[in-house]
Amino acid sequence: MRACGEVRLALYNACRALATPERGATLREMALHAQVGFDAARCTVRDMRRAGQLAPVRERVVDYRNRPVVEYAPAEPGTQLCAAGSNGLWRVWG
Repeated sequence: MRACGEVRLALYNACRALATPERGATLREMALHAQVGFDAARCTVRDMRRAGQLAPVRERVVDYRNRPVVEYAPAEPGTQLCAAGSNGLWRVWG
């Protein structure tokens, strides 16, 4: 497995910073906090959810959308984010 990309790592850290026991982080909140584009965030969060790195915890009604949005929280602490860990992002492949 290869190391995580910058967008995935930024979104994961944003989710960790924003999620509380009372309220999870929405896709838009994570994208704004991580300073990544919304389209890139949408695709990456979808992949992170499928990989088990983010877990949907509940839905929230927001004023910018007619339907409730999903709130996410990081998966359990024992779940590995990347094969090389977060420090492996800058590792040189050789």
